[in-house]
Amino acid sequence: MTPRLARVCATCLSHKINLRITSLARIQWVGTGPKSPDGDEDGSGAPVPSGPTIPPFSRSASRFGRRPLSPLERVSQMLPQESLSEEVWELREEKTREDYKDTETQTPETLKEDPDMHEDDESVLNQGKEVAHVLPEERVMCFGEVVLAEYRRKRRLELQKMFQLEKGCKLGSSWGSVAHDAIQGCHAGTVLRTSLGLPMLIRRPSLEEFTLFMKRGPAIAYPKDANAMLMMMDVNEGDCVLESGSGSGAMSLFLSRAVGSSGSVLSVEVREDHHRRAVLNYERWRSSWSLRSGKEWPENVHFHLGDLINAAPLLAGRSFNSVALDMINPHLALHTVVPHLHTGGVCAVYQANITQIIDLMEGLRCSTLPLVYERIIEVQYRDWLLAPSLKKDGSFHQRRKSPDEEATESENDEANDEGKGHERAAHFPFGSVPYIARPHPEQNGHTAFLVKLRKISR
Repeated sequence: MTPRLARVCATCLSHKINLRITSLARIQWVGTGPKSPDGDEDGSGAPVPSGPTIPPFSRSASRFGRRPLSPLERVSQMLPQESLSEEVWELREEKTREDYKDTETQTPETLKEDPDMHEDDESVLNQGKEVAHVLPEERVMCFGEVVLAEYRRKRRLELQKMFQLEKGCKLGSSWGSVAHDAIQGCHAGTVLRTSLGLPMLIRRPSLEEFTLFMKRGPAIAYPKDANAMLMMMDVNEGDCVLESGSGSGAMSLFLSRAVGSSGSVLSVEVREDHHRRAVLNYERWRSSWSLRSGKEWPENVHFHLGDLINAAPLLAGRSFNSVALDMINPHLALHTVVPHLHTGGVCAVYQANITQIIDLMEGLRCSTLPLVYERIIEVQYRDWLLAPSLKKDGSFHQRRKSPDEEATESENDEANDEGKGHERAAHFPFGSVPYIARPHPEQNGHTAFLVKLRKISR
């Protein structure tokens, strides 16, 4: 073996040994096992190899794991460790101490969570949480309440998730996690940081959003259609309303809010699984409402399991200001419903297919019921995208000015001093930024047809 080949082999062998020492140092740094009496985390008591101590790499500088190595660290790892000078070791130790300081400055206010942090350590979670000013009659979010998490990136809604706050749980997503304990006690509409450092908006859902994100059995009556039906039926506080087809409970919730505590809603459902789901969603909203507002949601919806076509004994002795039907064959139930509807009252029918509307019109034509057809509508919303025009680097575009405007602006700039001119260039005055205004690329399609029938006296 030549002397040069021997030196190469010795260098490779030394490099392998140092890599093993580096691996041991990393394992001891991230270990989460029980501590030994001497302070070792693994408690094995194994002797540490002699030689220079290899500092572990910090995990805080990158959001997706360990930070990238610096050129100095790359070169120093390729060389034999015993050949490194004291200046190189001092630079590496100084870099490691800076990374440790960055890790220690993380607080629950930014919510850059360490995966090794113990979930039950409430003192760490509460450390550094500022007590925000609470306005009169304003309540912070608490355990048991239903909240909504949103994450937007580049004008796009990437995440929208509704969940219930529970002690010791976490909201997990592809954009990082947020501990429920950190959300508790914050204002609705607070922006928190996930474990990956991304901003997440936490707020309370509206009734419209609750009906869209709640657990479903069948398809729901969408809020846009439910609002149109409420306007058709002219529902007021104190009214008594009959609903057929509880479904998942969306329409029942809208009717409950419309009639108020002095009114009542009778909701009839033929399927047991749909009936059970509607009751659960209704009770979930009531419990969350009592926590968020401190007031009780009126218990004014009475759910009944049965077929409305054969529900004449159930309706005996009762009258209704308006009726909402969401059934496959609503014309078969009109003979049971119409006698209990006030004269001049409206029966609103929710149907998904136009062929069902044809069957309904044929049923009215062949019957002698005192009903007149007024209108058939389809509610469509059109979302628009309206935002400032941005460049690729994130800065604003500016409107192109005419030559006269540019000349006037140059004269004004010469009259101002240098400091004010710099401030003016950094500020975009009103009307100088162009906007993007066009229909949103993602539009909602057809949901249902709404039929308005009115009872008259002949």
